[in-house]
Amino acid sequence: MIVTSAPRPARIIREVWKPLAVLFVWDVIVTFTYYVLPFDAPELPVTLFGSALALFLGFRSNSAYNRWWEGRQLWGLMINASRNIARGARNFLPDPEGEDYKRRIVLRQIAYVHALRCQLRRQKPDEEVIRLLPRHEADLALQRTNVANGILDGTGQRIDEARRKGWIDTIQQAQMEAVLVDIANSQGGMERLKNTPLPHQYRWLPTVFTHMFCVLLPIGLVETLQFATPLGSTLAGAMFLAVLTIGDELVDPFANDVHDLPLNQMCRTIEIDLLQCIGEEAPEPLKPGKDGVLW
Repeated sequence: MIVTSAPRPARIIREVWKPLAVLFVWDVIVTFTYYVLPFDAPELPVTLFGSALALFLGFRSNSAYNRWWEGRQLWGLMINASRNIARGARNFLPDPEGEDYKRRIVLRQIAYVHALRCQLRRQKPDEEVIRLLPRHEADLALQRTNVANGILDGTGQRIDEARRKGWIDTIQQAQMEAVLVDIANSQGGMERLKNTPLPHQYRWLPTVFTHMFCVLLPIGLVETLQFATPLGSTLAGAMFLAVLTIGDELVDPFANDVHDLPLNQMCRTIEIDLLQCIGEEAPEPLKPGKDGVLW
């Protein structure tokens, strides 16, 4: 996610120069043809077309942003629930008997959020899971189709074992299980966003209509703008292409792109908070790189 407030002209140019170059060349061809081989430019209702397209693109962009924002809310709930499960393990499990269980529950939750991050980005979570869990526990989780859910199931089993050992009572177990339910619900919402993209018509038709509008725009403007047609038409088309691109960038909030949610940073936040909760040394927070991007 780009976190700098100031625009980066170089980044913007890299993202839009190809379609704008093609559009400008087309505008020049139309203008040149109009003067070399005069033709009567049809009176296209450019304003009407543009207004209808703007409404269409605006609705699509709002739908994409709502998906992006819902993803951020779900990860906010995940951060809070992770803190709650660590605080419950720290406060409910006694010392020194439950010290090992307390640490295992915290490490399992850290491994869980890293595994979930990898799953949402279609990456293998093996390295993160093996880094944080004992080998036999990591192997059990990695055998599951849904590795993150396997880790969460194991955490529930550890809490039940603590209850059977008499370290926590049924009320405390129910409180911690309620937190695990919140975690599972957050994961389910994230998987719904990831596995249910916008309907194909929402993505394909706006792309077709926007490019059709950019092709017809110089034809409808050439009599009015004349030699300024390439500049005016390209600038007008750039605005519609920008809105189209915004929708494409926001529709999947969990992809590993500069405009997507900073899952690495949020997982690092959870890791820091949970390790400090049990008094262990934690890594440094992630910071944006020189390009202003936080991953």
